[in-house]
Amino acid sequence: MLDDLPLDLDRALPEPLSVQVADGLRAAASNGLLRGGDRLPSSRSLAERLGVSRTVVAAAFDQLHAEGWISGKRGSGTYLTTAPPAAPLRALTPDGVDDGPALLDLQPGAPCADAIDRPAWRRAWRAAADLSPLVRKDRAGEPDFRAAIVDHLLRHRGLGAGSETVVLATAGTSSAVGELAAALLSPGDAIAMEDPGYQRAAGAFAAAGIQVRPVPIDTNGLRVDLLPPDIKAVYCTPAHQFPLGARLPAARRVELVEHARRQGLLIIEDDYDGELRYDSAPLPLLAAMAPDVVVHLGTTSKILSPSLGVGWLVAGPAIADAVVAHRNRTGTSPSPAGQQVFVALAAHGDLARHLRRLRRELPPRRALMVSELRRQGLEVLGDDAGTHVVVPLASAEAEERGVAAAAAEGVALDPLARYHHSARRHHFGVTLGYTALSWPDLARAVPIAAACLARP
Repeated sequence: MLDDLPLDLDRALPEPLSVQVADGLRAAASNGLLRGGDRLPSSRSLAERLGVSRTVVAAAFDQLHAEGWISGKRGSGTYLTTAPPAAPLRALTPDGVDDGPALLDLQPGAPCADAIDRPAWRRAWRAAADLSPLVRKDRAGEPDFRAAIVDHLLRHRGLGAGSETVVLATAGTSSAVGELAAALLSPGDAIAMEDPGYQRAAGAFAAAGIQVRPVPIDTNGLRVDLLPPDIKAVYCTPAHQFPLGARLPAARRVELVEHARRQGLLIIEDDYDGELRYDSAPLPLLAAMAPDVVVHLGTTSKILSPSLGVGWLVAGPAIADAVVAHRNRTGTSPSPAGQQVFVALAAHGDLARHLRRLRRELPPRRALMVSELRRQGLEVLGDDAGTHVVVPLASAEAEERGVAAAAAEGVALDPLARYHHSARRHHFGVTLGYTALSWPDLARAVPIAAACLARP
């Protein structure tokens, strides 16, 4: 494929040949002749084509690898991970109008695309496409997907399947929240949610006519003692509270479960970032502690990609039956294609390898961000798990100034203001994700963000 690439070398130039090779490959990527995931030729074959020694090509590869443009190891090939920017990208407004240079995006919520093994990703999609077209979709989810999720939860979250629970496929967390609201609650019912908390879940409840009762959180997560008396359910993110990053400690988990049993409440456990831990041992899932009162939700959008459009729900048989009945009434069900891609990744061990790769890839990214923020004298919260951290600030004005200053220098930050459900705010600051950008862009963006947030 690279025979037509413009990799002509000029020995009369002062630049070393290895630099010319690296520059040529960068240019080919910037011009679209190479794309992310493309396999590069071996150093031997490229050296033969260019008429140089393998040492020259190896030096060029080493430079590109150090810059983060290529990845690979001996025996498995070398791949382009991402393309260097040829010119400033342009961002589009919702109306499709050209709105200036795109920002380096440090907002949370995106997966780490650089960690995905592109050949394995393509194999999984081909395997899904090779299946015979479905005549009817299984409203509960494809059986092999549900079996793969049972294995995934047991291996990576310590949640075993039993006769008291049923696993369903979903179209993602927000979709599952909407289904639970429609199947189990009635318009006018109230549900408690962490404040600040996940706005898409709040929106899904509101769309179903459910009232959201905001409950303050502290450094240990949801304040169980502040749960209001007139609620039917509690939605929470105990593994890594979104957005502040707290982990609900074991004692408070027990307190929440006991409160739910006394009051007859349903707990909706959104296992946000649950698979991604660094410096701490896993705590027991609420669903493992109390399957009688807990619905457990998970998604592939953070560990793999939102393009799959699938997740899972673990609940008791009565709740699972109610969700399936709702799907039968509305004719809705999650994507079989995304389910089969997940099945293919799990079947060949690629999913387990991907999670191990994520746990190697993310800690250095986190360390880069945390060290730079703390070097500027900033406090950092929520860095022991997940894919983002929080920098608390003194006031709403400091939050607004920091976000605006970073945007003026080409870096997008995420203010805590948009995650509050109540008018009275208890927390100010920004969230910073470290997964969406390539390594070089992350290294560019983080010092800018830290300097902007540290300004008086």
